[in-house]
Amino acid sequence: MTTTDATPEGLRSLLLSRIRDVPDHPRPGVMFKDITPLLADPAAFNALIDALAGLCVRHGADKVVGLEARGFILAAPAAARAGLGFVPVRKAGKLPGQTLGQAYELEYGTAEIEVHQDAFSAGDRVLVIDDVLATGGTAQASLELIRRTGAEVAGVAVLLELGFLGGRARLAPSLAGAPLEALIAV
Repeated sequence: MTTTDATPEGLRSLLLSRIRDVPDHPRPGVMFKDITPLLADPAAFNALIDALAGLCVRHGADKVVGLEARGFILAAPAAARAGLGFVPVRKAGKLPGQTLGQAYELEYGTAEIEVHQDAFSAGDRVLVIDDVLATGGTAQASLELIRRTGAEVAGVAVLLELGFLGGRARLAPSLAGAPLEALIAV
């Protein structure tokens, strides 16, 4: 394994160098940020997971939520590395058993996410991890779900924040003072 620069700027540089821009995906005019090259590079992927696990510990999380689907790829290993449990938040109808759902607004319509009713205990501190913060709708809905279970929001951590889409401002009221950490902001 290659040694990486452990400074925040070194980490940011490494991660950015492994994120590929894909123009016009999924539709014309969109510049998609493809993280699959980062996931394929063991040094970059491990550095990312170390950084996310460090945020779990720093924010006193008891459990880690991953948002479907790429959030699962980042949150599960970060939770394991930090010695914490992982909880998937999925699209409606994908989880078996008793769930809680939360609808949220999309650009053209609505969507719904769900979590198992018994995923958290009252007072659990939960850190939400996702790959990208864009408009903030899914993250905002996940915070509502977490609070409805009686758990507390420890914060939100993302690999990449697309600042020009306003997700941070939309999410701020739902964070209610909990931190939002973006390893890279563009």
